Amino acid sequence: MILWQRANLLIAMGFGATVLVGVANAHIVREDPWHPVAAAYRASMFLGDLVPVPWERVGAAWTEAYPGALSEDPALERLAKLDGGQTAAEAVEAAIIARNRQQLYESGSRAASLVLRSMLDQAEANLQEGGDPHGALNDARAIFRAFEEFIRQADPKAYRNLGRAWLDLNTSAGARGVLGAGEVAADQQRFASAKAEIESYLVANFEPEVFTPRTRLTPVPETVVAMSGEPEMAPWLPPGNFIGDQTPLPLLVLNFEEQGIDETDLPLIAYGDMLFDSPEIFGEPARSLGITCSTCHNRSDINKEFFIPGVSHQPGAADVDGSFFNAAFNDRRSDGIDMPSLRGIRLTAPYGRDGRFASLRDFTRNVIVNEFAGPEPTPFMLDALVGYILEFDFLPNSKLTDAGGLSESASDEVRRGEAIFKRSFAQMDGKACASCHIPSANFIDRRSHNIGSASIAYDGARAGALDTPTLLGIRFTAPYFHDGSLPTIASVVDWFDNRYGLGLTEDERADLTAYVETVGDADQPFEVFEGKHTPFRLAFEELTTFASTLELLIPRRDAQHAKLMIDTVAADLAADASTMSNLAAKPDVYELASKLASVGGAIDAGDWAMANEQWRAFKAHQAEIDERMY
Repeated sequence: MILWQRANLLIAMGFGATVLVGVANAHIVREDPWHPVAAAYRASMFLGDLVPVPWERVGAAWTEAYPGALSEDPALERLAKLDGGQTAAEAVEAAIIARNRQQLYESGSRAASLVLRSMLDQAEANLQEGGDPHGALNDARAIFRAFEEFIRQADPKAYRNLGRAWLDLNTSAGARGVLGAGEVAADQQRFASAKAEIESYLVANFEPEVFTPRTRLTPVPETVVAMSGEPEMAPWLPPGNFIGDQTPLPLLVLNFEEQGIDETDLPLIAYGDMLFDSPEIFGEPARSLGITCSTCHNRSDINKEFFIPGVSHQPGAADVDGSFFNAAFNDRRSDGIDMPSLRGIRLTAPYGRDGRFASLRDFTRNVIVNEFAGPEPTPFMLDALVGYILEFDFLPNSKLTDAGGLSESASDEVRRGEAIFKRSFAQMDGKACASCHIPSANFIDRRSHNIGSASIAYDGARAGALDTPTLLGIRFTAPYFHDGSLPTIASVVDWFDNRYGLGLTEDERADLTAYVETVGDADQPFEVFEGKHTPFRLAFEELTTFASTLELLIPRRDAQHAKLMIDTVAADLAADASTMSNLAAKPDVYELASKLASVGGAIDAGDWAMANEQWRAFKAHQAEIDERMY
């Protein structure tokens, strides 16, 4: 469900007074393919607002096939084929060469509008000649997507009017029924009127003679800017992004759970679990986009599919100290990192890719406040979040002993690889792979080393030392190295062989690869959904567990932390109902969400007795519907 759909749903349910409806939920689906011109325009507007602007990426958006677009035609090629399009294409190219943001905004807006109007002209010509206008009309509608979100936010009245105009275009274009039945006659006059309304708006707002100078390149209508100045726009992402959960979903292994302890009996841990899944702890734009700790670290592991063009240099990576998430923390360097797994994190200090944080608490605070511009977390929040994260455990691997040795099932190839792993090499100052990846210490040494994998920013820089990563579970965390530059474990083995001149034979490299893959294996790496164990049930049980922390918070009259939890959980309960296969039980989930929202309303009013009464009603309803939901 997209952001504004969720907000409307919650408002309709009466949550507006008690739930922060601006928060996106975790059920983010992959977007439909974009028209190449619309994709290039939206992407270049997003990239142009980053500091510094990644001009090479801006150029690629227009001159190369855009990933996931409707066709592989580069946007400028599409543009140049139109009447007057060559001039428009040259203007875009000139802006990119000049590295001029304002010029990029003006030329890009004109270009996208020109393509859209050309498609409308073609549709009208087809209609007048008795042909089928719908192909060109569909292209025009696809290009309008470039402007649509911005018009909707900045000029709602015009957005509604344009929506009616598009509807008029479709209906007045006529339609041929199946086998001649149900044919709808075209209405050229009505078509021309609707077309003129859309074109008039485009020319006035996206092709004016004089553009308003922009501090941000968000393409909102010029008439709105003229009236109100630069409007406050909700955050948006460029085409090709994905910030949902990866598939398959990694298996979460929690230390307390494996020991048979129920999370509802651990309120601090349960609250930390909620915070890990809550965008409320971050600032903008992460909060409104619905980005949480678990967005990047699905079920304590990595999200290999996370991708924001301009922020991620490849899937599973992000530049967390760029300008997008927190302009104040911008280091003005393009230094995206591959997301690290958090499995077994209590055993893998220090923290950060370069091991700059000895304390997990300090590292966690840095992520919230500095990387994602969140407000200062309370001591209780940090206690809870760190307490929960410390419960993350490694995936069980029956191919290894508790001391990191190979089990009896290991093949000869893997045992030969183990011998190479433990062999000292003069080229590595007499060290072995096992010197840093110590088998008996979870395959780490808790130190940082400069192995030559990081580029040095300037001559003489004492940089490049990176924290030794554990090898446990790494079969499922490709690609490798801090920047994700190596795609496979075999390529890592080849890199070390070449970098240090180890002189390994092809068979030895294969043996060493087999050993590392065995160390990095797991008995069950992914969540298995079958029978009553569905994604909905997993999410629902997590959310009701989060709500159980009210057993601690209500007696303490802790309004701040209770409200944060309710703002997160009530909204997501309602959103989760949209994923249910058991349609008959949906009203029960909506009612449960409403009851939790009522707890928040009572807390807002300072009526703790009523809050406790509503909480008891929530628990009673949950117990009543528990079995019939699945």
